[in-house]
Formats: sequence, C-alpha cells, structure tokens
Amino acid sequence: MARVVLVTGVSSPLAAGVAQTLSQGPGVHRVIGADSAPSPRGTTGVEYQHVDLHDGSLDRIVAESGADLVLHLGLDTTNDPNREDNLLGTMRVLGAAQRSSTVRRLVVRSSATLDADDAAEVERHTRGLQRRRPDLSVAVLRFANLIGPSVDTPLTRYMDSCVVPTVMGRDPRVQFLHEDDGAEALVRMALSERTGFFDVSGADAVPLSHCLRRIGGRRLPVPARGLRVLRGVARHGRIDYASSSGARAVREGLSASALDPAPLSRALDWAPSYSSVEAFESYAHSRGGSPRGSGLRPVHVLALARATLGR
Repeated sequence: MARVVLVTGVSSPLAAGVAQTLSQGPGVHRVIGADSAPSPRGTTGVEYQHVDLHDGSLDRIVAESGADLVLHLGLDTTNDPNREDNLLGTMRVLGAAQRSSTVRRLVVRSSATLDADDAAEVERHTRGLQRRRPDLSVAVLRFANLIGPSVDTPLTRYMDSCVVPTVMGRDPRVQFLHEDDGAEALVRMALSERTGFFDVSGADAVPLSHCLRRIGGRRLPVPARGLRVLRGVARHGRIDYASSSGARAVREGLSASALDPAPLSRALDWAPSYSSVEAFESYAHSRGGSPRGSGLRPVHVLALARATLGR
C-alpha cells in the first residue's frame, strides 16, 4: 500500500529536507508538511499545511490526510527554543497519533540540548503512548548538538561571539552531529521498523577550547556565578544566547558528552559519515573562521569582571 507521510516542523531546513527526500522514496504516495511557518523556498514534493499549537488543527490534518507514518521534527519555529511550545508540540503529536486510526509508525526527534526534566517528560509520554497503542511502532532519536553550514542554534551563536564566557577551570568536550547525517538518520529510521530510544552523534567529541580557537572566539574564563550575571545585564544590549531558553540550551549542549551512537548503528546498520570533529570542521569552514557576532559589550565584560572578583 502506498504510504502517506506527515512531517512536522518543515519550516526548518532539516525537516524540509527530510520531507523532500521521503517524497521521493519507494512506495510513498504523499508527504504532508505541517508547521506554524511555511517551509523554505525550493522545497518540492511536499504538501504544506498550516498548524496552530493551540487548537485542534493537528488532529484534523492527521485525520484528513490518512497518514500512516508521522515524523515529529518540531513545531517551534523560533531561533531560541521555547520550552513550553516544544513540549506542547510533542504532546499534540503524541495525542494525534494515539487518536488516529491510520497512523502505524511514529518517529520523534529529541535532542541532547533539552533540559533533563523536559527530556524525561518527552520520554515518559512517549512510553505512555506505546502502552496505550501497542500496535504503534515508535522510535525516538536523541540528537547531539546539530551543526553544519545551515545550522543556527543558541550553541552556535554562543561559540560565534568574539568574546565567549566560559566556566573557569573547565573545558567541556562537545559532541556534534552534522546536519546531513541527522537528516539521513531520520529518513532511514522512518523507513525501517526499528523501535526504541536511540542516541545520534558523530564519533568522538571536541574540546570547547578547540572550537573557539578554530572559529576565532576569545575565551573569557569566569566563575560559574559569573555566567549567571549575563541574564541580569542582557538588558544593556542583545546577547543571542543569554535568554532563559538560550542559556538552558547552551548549558545542556555543553554537558551532553555521553551519547552512545552504537545502538543506532546496530539497528540501522549505518553510522554517521562525519565524526564530531569533522562535523564541527564543516561548520567552521562554512563561516570562514571569524566570529559573526559581537556578543559581549563592555558593560557585560565589566559585570563579569565584578562577578569574578566577587564584588
């Protein structure tokens, strides 16, 4: 039987690319892309549907499309991840899949940059769906820090600053996933019947200090309390990564260094083409090796210096 595929989050290049690839897959009849913002220009083979997180439009789209395969790749379209909308979007998708009479397979993209409590919440609700719908085939892919030429996240904006505040005495090792490998993992998992929770990451990890040297950022080591003052002084000028949600994503991204991609490789007989080092190098090469944003202004540096001195 020809498959009908629904992909959420198609305003992002990653999800739009996955939807377009699936539209050309064997046995796929239709691909519907749902989001609160349109998909990028040039996306072909995908029928766009506008969805609102705060009404029943997602249930209607799932029911009217007759989709049997659903990929939840995100409904939040802002650059800064919004905790409430991300969780609400996932809950909406899980609920729509549970109520559907046609959905047989669900693939959910999760992330290592989720707050630990949020990740636990997503996992708890997903396992609840599996208990209520044992006939539903479910896979969850937990991405390492996504990176590549088209990626724009709180972590990339943090690293892209001319002056980057880091915790004194720490040099975290960061795991990355190239955007091309992330897209391929999603397509392969969608077309398989594998179920479970899988980490998706390039091999190895990269010291943050190496990342900053490579792209030209200057480290500003401060005590941990110094980083907390950023939100207090952000009113003096825009700092891309200093919002509550942005700071959370950066913190979780820098601490996510224990992902194990081996179970995914065994399940799909496939491994990412890029290691973490190679994925980061691809990103660094695409941006020319110089910081894009000013990041900290003099007033921010002064506030951090006071925090460092305990004054």
